[in-house]
Amino acid sequence: MPPEIKNGKICYLEIPAINIAHSAEFYETVFGWHIRQRGNGSTAFDDTTGQVSGSWVLNRQPAIDPGLLIYIMVDDAAAAIQAITAAGCQITQPIGGDHPEITARFRDPAGNILGIYQEPAN
Repeated sequence: MPPEIKNGKICYLEIPAINIAHSAEFYETVFGWHIRQRGNGSTAFDDTTGQVSGSWVLNRQPAIDPGLLIYIMVDDAAAAIQAITAAGCQITQPIGGDHPEITARFRDPAGNILGIYQEPAN
């Protein structure tokens, strides 16, 4: 199904990278993002919903201090943390830092700080 086109929707992200292949592998392995090659040879991604796409960009400073903070939804925050650390990345804020929300923050392969978010059980 093609992405929904709707005014105001967040649709595209550019993520700073040092090594695009390494970053792509991290997001594919940890979050299940679909990685694809564009016709111009650049590496792009689609999230697991197919509603948000983007690419990694070189020569741009990583988002190392949380200002604008992007959260990735996960089914199980503890399992996501294990996958993040198994991939060699660092947790910068463990679960509980935004209590009662179930969140954590991590540093990706390029040093960007992003968050994970688990929807609470009903």
